[in-house]
Formats: sequence, structure tokens, C-alpha cells
Amino acid sequence: MALPFLHVGLGGRTFVDDETMVVEKSQKGRPHEGKVLAAIQPHSDDVPIFAGGTVAKLINEGYTGYLIRTTNDDHAGKGDTFGELIGNNERDNEAVAKALGLKKTYDLHYRNHRMDNISPVELRARLVFLIRMLKIDTIITYDPWGHYEENPDHYVTARAVEAARWMAGGGRDYPEHLDAGIQPHLVKELYYFARGPQLVNRIVDISDHIDTKVAANRVNITQGPAGENGSRLRERLLKEGKKLDILGNDAETANRNYIKHFVLDIDSKRLRGTPSDKELGSQFNCEYAEAFHYRGPEHSNLDDYIEKHAY
Repeated sequence: MALPFLHVGLGGRTFVDDETMVVEKSQKGRPHEGKVLAAIQPHSDDVPIFAGGTVAKLINEGYTGYLIRTTNDDHAGKGDTFGELIGNNERDNEAVAKALGLKKTYDLHYRNHRMDNISPVELRARLVFLIRMLKIDTIITYDPWGHYEENPDHYVTARAVEAARWMAGGGRDYPEHLDAGIQPHLVKELYYFARGPQLVNRIVDISDHIDTKVAANRVNITQGPAGENGSRLRERLLKEGKKLDILGNDAETANRNYIKHFVLDIDSKRLRGTPSDKELGSQFNCEYAEAFHYRGPEHSNLDDYIEKHAY
């Protein structure tokens, strides 16, 4: 079997250049009707920043979706007390789910920045249960093999998801689930994102859904690079006697344009640690795009052989 040809692209990402590289375009109608996806994130701003366009695209194409958050975000964002932080982030997380068209949120409430102190077996078991109960076909989350990821919540969540999706399809783990009527379930597709170097084999064209991605980041007010930072910048510049036309003439326009043109494009690397969605898209003839390491069903050469030779 020939090895894929690789080349380094934006932000140290390594792109696969052979037949395994796919540029996924928007599909008409609802070809994914009946399928279920889970967007799994440690914090309320992770999925909107890195995969909001892809989630919106798949929901638009027929998926039913759920948002699973593993921490309570008690050490991130705005709030005078831990209680306020938790409450503010919970409201934002619910708003993100609504903006992306997801059906429900599940919060696991582990302490923020302390997930490397919890039992990986416990976290894995909870995720196995959710995968089986919700019958999840597709997962979108952090890459468990992403390089140079400093946040323990990111890599602990990612590795627990990877183990849980593998175990969820087996019939021997957690047999009590069967007695409760919850059957083993195989996750068929994985979209793994990363903010550091990554082996990329799928580019998702999110051009038709960039405004939905902007909206999902807009409601993340408590933490993250988006929220209301555009209107704050506009107000600061006005006090200095300055103006940026790109921020418009009102607070809401400033917020949305700041997200679209600075967070996701011009200043993307500094603000969210990943290359511009617009620059990435331009490499693949898309206006905006997101990058993933994708894993899907393996093609069966055995089935091909049977179809050709059986009689």
C-alpha cells in the first residue's frame, strides 16, 4: 500500500495529499436524516471556535445533535465568584446549543483545568453510557493525538472520548446497560479538531454556515475571544477618537464583524490559536473552511470480492 504524500500547511498542520484527502462540501436536502451527532467539548467556547461551522452544516443536512460539556467552566471567564462563573458559562453553553440547532446539552460538571485529577475510568463510563443511550453516529471533538496541547481538560476529554467510542460498540463492557434496555452502539464517524499541529485529511467547506458559526461565538459572552469584544473595541476606539469601518455603527454589528473578520480570520492565530478559516478555505477553493482529522467506516475489500466472485 502506498504511503500518502504529506505537506505542511497553515499553522504547522500536515495535510494528506492522496486519495484519502477529502474536501467536504454542503449537500442539498437532508441526506443525514435519522443520524445523531455529539459535539463534545470541555468548555463552552471550544466547539464554536473550532468546529461550529461543521456542526451547523451537519445539522442543516439532517442530523439530530447534542452538546456534551465535560467541565463546569468554574475557572474561565467573567464572574465575581465561582458560582457566578459556573452560572454564566452554563447559560452561554445553552445559548451555543440553540444557535447551532442542537437538541439538548449534557453537562458532566468536572472542575475546570483539573480534569487530569479525575478518574479516566469514570469519565469513560459516563461517555459510553451517553453514546449508547443517544445512539450517537458521529462525534466532533478535540483530537486525542493533537500535539503541544497544554490544557489538560482538552486532552483528557479527547482521550476519554476516543476510548469510550471504541468501547461503546462492544457487548461485554457495562453489561448492566443491556439490562436497562441500552444496547451497544458503534460510532461510525469522527471529526477531530486541534489548535496545534495535526494530521489533516478532511477539509469541511463551511461557507454556507459561517454566519451560524459567528452567531454561536457571539453568544459565548462569559469566556473566549468572541462574545462582546467587538463592541468593547469599538467603544475604546471612539474614546480615542478613532474608528474602524469594519466594526460598523452599532454594538451588535461590531460584535459580529469582529468575530467574522478578526477572531475567525485576520487575528485568528493569536485569538484562538489556529489559522484563519478564510485562509484555510482559500487553499481548497472555499470561502471559509475548518480542518479535521477524520475517521470513518473502512471500505471492505472483502465485500467487493464477494460481489464480484460469489455465485
